[in-house]
Amino acid sequence: MAERIKVLVLDDDPTGSQTVHSCPLLLRWDADSLRHGLAHPSPLIFLLANTRALDPRAAEERVRSICQALKPALAEAQAAGTIDRWLVLSRGDSTLRGHFPLELQVIEQELGPFAATLLAPAFLPGGRTTKDGMHLLHGEPVHATAFAQDRLFGFSSSYLPDWVEEKTSGQISAAVVERIGLVDLEAGPDGLQAQLAALPPAAIACVDAEQPEQLTAIGEAIWARARQGQRFALQSAASLINGLVPLPPQPLDVSGLARLRRREPSGDWLPGLVLVGSHVPLADAQLTTLLAEPACAGIELDVSKVARVISGPEPVRLLSSLEQSWRQQIETVLSEGLTPVVFTSRGELHCSSAAERRELGMALAELMARLAAALAPQLGYLISKGGITTHTLLESGLQAPWVELQGQLFAGLSLVLTPCGLPVITFPGNLGDALSLRQAWELMQQP
Repeated sequence: MAERIKVLVLDDDPTGSQTVHSCPLLLRWDADSLRHGLAHPSPLIFLLANTRALDPRAAEERVRSICQALKPALAEAQAAGTIDRWLVLSRGDSTLRGHFPLELQVIEQELGPFAATLLAPAFLPGGRTTKDGMHLLHGEPVHATAFAQDRLFGFSSSYLPDWVEEKTSGQISAAVVERIGLVDLEAGPDGLQAQLAALPPAAIACVDAEQPEQLTAIGEAIWARARQGQRFALQSAASLINGLVPLPPQPLDVSGLARLRRREPSGDWLPGLVLVGSHVPLADAQLTTLLAEPACAGIELDVSKVARVISGPEPVRLLSSLEQSWRQQIETVLSEGLTPVVFTSRGELHCSSAAERRELGMALAELMARLAAALAPQLGYLISKGGITTHTLLESGLQAPWVELQGQLFAGLSLVLTPCGLPVITFPGNLGDALSLRQAWELMQQP
């Protein structure tokens, strides 16, 4: 009988399942939700922690609560024979933004101990590769891109040992960070397993990757060492997941995924709605391209106005008034047979602190989630651009305890189904080029 494995992915936003298909994404981790996820036939289960939207203390509390809920659920599943062996993976951003090393430290405390930590930020479909320890975006060192200027998670080096030293405030020196290079990954299973076995206790090892076969090699070596009792903590972007769990072809092709769009009782297609909360330069370019389409109409949510309202007197009443006005605009666009594109005003409003910025970001995400949820019964599909925007839509707006990942509309772009059957395209802020958002809309609009 084949070994029953489960890879538990703690995802810091809801877009990390962008290289896989046919698995559950949990937005809750109560006993029943975990039982549902662990009993699913897929070898993968994603727990959408959304920690990138949180401050460090709240992120720590959330990861700890997930791990503490997982302990008894895993013990129950193993006792029942549902699972023979499991691995836990902290899925983070392929442009190196997030709560590192905090989340791994909590996972170690709750689900460890681990022999060592493997850091593998490659996301190959998105052009994120690692060579000689340097993490690259389409061949450019990622620290030279706009992503490294993130006000909450910025960094100054693309050389992963130096990045580790920077992110640990010097507690882990670059000099002691191990490396698993391309030559090592192609040396054969015996040599790679021996290298993993020889890692110093509690070491961090950075993994190169330019091709899927290299991640398959490290994935097979990780499982081989796990069977020998050597457990690793894993911090990675999406592509390592494919190396750990080779999957069969996606059941639905692009046309099949697009046909999940809901219909009216008459058989006519229901309209779509696009949300754009991400404000990185790539998202700006994608939004501009989409709004040039005559069949799309933009509804801009004024960020500065929302900021004034939530910090002023009577924020609930005034925000409700704004929300009602924007909802009416969306309904007008729908009545005209156009696709509403709801977006936050571009640029980044200056905030006095990281806490104020997070508070404003969550207020905007919750506003967009409420607008979309109010209109959801009359929609055929939703496209949601940005990790925080998407998580808030699924959890707070649509109040989904879980969603079922159907597959990828194109490389890195997931389509999920909510329990009520609404397709949601979860669009990462950093994915694609200037045309990608329009292409996703065109695919969902195809007759």
